[in-house]
Amino acid sequence: MILVTNLKLPLSTDFSNLKNEIKKAPELKGLNILSATLFKKSVDARKKTDIHFCCSVLISVEGKEEKIVKRLKSAQIYKPKEYKFATGKVSKSRPVVVGFGPAGMFAAYTLAIAGLKPIVLERGKAVDERLIDVENFWKGKDLNTESNVQFGEGGAGTFSDGKLTTGIKDIRCSAVLKVFVENGAKKEILTDAKPHIGTDILINVVKNIRNRIIQLGGEIRFSSKLVGIELNEGNLSSLKVLSEGKEYFLPCQDVILAIGHSARDTFGMLKDMGIEMIRKPFAVGVRIEHKQSDINKALYGEFYDSPYLKAADYKLATHFENGRGVYTFCMCPGGVVVNASSEDEMTAVNGMSYSSRDGENANSAVLTEVNPSDLEGEDILAGVEFQRQIESKAYNLTSGKGVPVQTLGSYLKGKECVPNVTPSVLPKPVFCDISTIFPEFINDSLRKGIMEFDKKIKGFADDGVVITAPESRSSSPIRILRGEDLNSVTIKGIYPCGEGAGYAGGIMSAAVDGIKCAEAVTQKA
Repeated sequence: MILVTNLKLPLSTDFSNLKNEIKKAPELKGLNILSATLFKKSVDARKKTDIHFCCSVLISVEGKEEKIVKRLKSAQIYKPKEYKFATGKVSKSRPVVVGFGPAGMFAAYTLAIAGLKPIVLERGKAVDERLIDVENFWKGKDLNTESNVQFGEGGAGTFSDGKLTTGIKDIRCSAVLKVFVENGAKKEILTDAKPHIGTDILINVVKNIRNRIIQLGGEIRFSSKLVGIELNEGNLSSLKVLSEGKEYFLPCQDVILAIGHSARDTFGMLKDMGIEMIRKPFAVGVRIEHKQSDINKALYGEFYDSPYLKAADYKLATHFENGRGVYTFCMCPGGVVVNASSEDEMTAVNGMSYSSRDGENANSAVLTEVNPSDLEGEDILAGVEFQRQIESKAYNLTSGKGVPVQTLGSYLKGKECVPNVTPSVLPKPVFCDISTIFPEFINDSLRKGIMEFDKKIKGFADDGVVITAPESRSSSPIRILRGEDLNSVTIKGIYPCGEGAGYAGGIMSAAVDGIKCAEAVTQKA
């Protein structure tokens, strides 16, 4: 097979008849193409008058492939690399995975495939029950601090865009995508350059992965919170678990800590135990909402209403002379802003899209970096306290009656402006002065960054655009130190994993880190 890259195809391309479609491409003229399969597809919108698909295609041809590759500009002999999950392992003790977000889920899946019958402890509820709690909260009912956007089956990623883009180059990425497809995700995530699943489909996907783990001998214990780690002569011996108001001890020799970036009480427990951690940079900011139609027009030009194009997305970044950066994160085309709080009397927000991405608004986090040097004192958990102070101010700003919202004109210029976007956050957007939530260095960076982004996307900083705050949970403010063997540097048998431990930033990288930690456990079996 030959992999042909950078193949320019028109928006009207019939991908169900790809072999005949690519015969029209000048680069492939004269070739007798026997078969053609789409490998990757992206939209090239750099020139608004010439928007097209840029594709990589696997082809088989008549003739010697080596000679054909030499005459083509962008082609190579395709040598597939496929990740293989380990199987046939046996262990005297069952490994434990704490947390059932992307990292914990793929750690447990990998262990189950290997035959090690993992036990998963998830402090939140199964996804169907969790969905009820989340939707009730969005309707104005009380927050369930153990079952919300942050905690429960699937982790924070379940109530997100389900974005599967990542900057890491790892063979395990393709394995993660295949597992998602095998469990209900659309096949197009295998070929889209910017794959996403959507929260509506993710809910069923995570249930299917859970059921597969159980079929392989694994066990998932929901509403089961890790509250302590017991040692015997310096070695891991058991875990203290709180479930339905009662504590019990679970014997354990290997535990993967995939606790998520919002497990602040667990961070505290680990700190008190003496588990070595460090403060790390994180980011804080707002969610910005535009009309999706305006983003489409800005990015697609005259093609903005093409039936062949999906809702437009963007990714922006800028850096200032003082070394601080501002960037967009987890852009949700056709999505909504959600109340993602997990602690009483605190407010935090995130973005979410359904698989169709057909909502009226586009939203994205606009974040600025917070460095350890920005924090007061020497406490390892100073970043957690910084986040909490911002979330507490946001809650108090609305007297707990809603989520802080502001027009961009008001935030940037201090003038009254009529919103041209209807805020999507539930249960109630409350217009107020968001700048009072943040320290001035955050406000200053966000304002400068947004104005820079307006130079890249026309109308990005329009006065009537709305922002919602705070986006404070994009990443963990700590890193639990681990060695090359992925064990904690403090206690062998503890494997810090995923976003919460400071080793990932998104669904894909977290899932890959979960697989890596599970590999480290299986190698001992």
